[in-house]
Amino acid sequence: MVLDMTSSRTRITKAVIPAAGLGTRFLPATKATPKEMLPVVDKPAIQYVVEEAVSAGLADVLMVTGRNKRPLEDHFDRNYELEEALRRKGDEARLAAVEESTGLADIHYVRQGDPRGLGHAVLCASDHVGDQPFAVLLGDDLIDPRDPLLARMTAIQGECGGSVIALMEVDPSQIHLYGCAAVEPTADDDTVRITGLVEKPDVADAPSNYAIIGRYVLDPAIFEVLGKTEPGRGNEIQLTDALQTLVADPSIGGPVHGVVFRGRRYDTGDRGDYLRAIVRLACEREDLGEDFRSWLRTYVAEEMTS
Repeated sequence: MVLDMTSSRTRITKAVIPAAGLGTRFLPATKATPKEMLPVVDKPAIQYVVEEAVSAGLADVLMVTGRNKRPLEDHFDRNYELEEALRRKGDEARLAAVEESTGLADIHYVRQGDPRGLGHAVLCASDHVGDQPFAVLLGDDLIDPRDPLLARMTAIQGECGGSVIALMEVDPSQIHLYGCAAVEPTADDDTVRITGLVEKPDVADAPSNYAIIGRYVLDPAIFEVLGKTEPGRGNEIQLTDALQTLVADPSIGGPVHGVVFRGRRYDTGDRGDYLRAIVRLACEREDLGEDFRSWLRTYVAEEMTS
């Protein structure tokens, strides 16, 4: 199927956030609490992701969820009893923080059902997205708001059509942990054209050290491709495999480009990186940073001498 490429250059307003994972790396904390609700300082990780989408102009958000994810819906819904209690106490600061998540975006939910991989989770969004380009944001990756990656990606999609993937250069020894892209340069220093994609290759077989990170801007042609994509690595439907189909035949949904991200990214899917993200963000907070940095310097000095 050849799409009318003018439709792929319409303004992007919809974001899809897959949130059906079990969070096994954070057990037992995630036995009863969705991993997306684990706090990063004093906000759940998922709220940072929604805020990023909204800041890029994507105020229509679909969360693809599964069992035991009801706290996600509760967090972005009104809590009248709590709001009224804070209002009676005159606690305007905490009231504003509680109300903030309620009005962030127009948030919808759909259940993935069977856990059949990221590609299947994206496919579950097809009815909501329709025939418009859209963004996918993975909740394990937090992008610092001072580094507007998603806005840059939507701009490239608007110029070139097709799909855009976020890439990051990693140590070659770590490339087996990621989807990997073969690329060729463009006139823009931060933008490449994708010529091949492979999911978690062996180090010896990797075409580059450009790793795919959790931000995508996708042409709606991806849905038809995903519907025909056979399970791949891990017996799951891999989004990377479907994107490789688009790379191999641009007539299906236009070209595939990559934006090379060199900014601040926090991987909250890894326990060590999750803790480092909390420390970094706490250090930069106006209300917490000065005292926290002072304590941290003292703690590190004591550890060095013990």
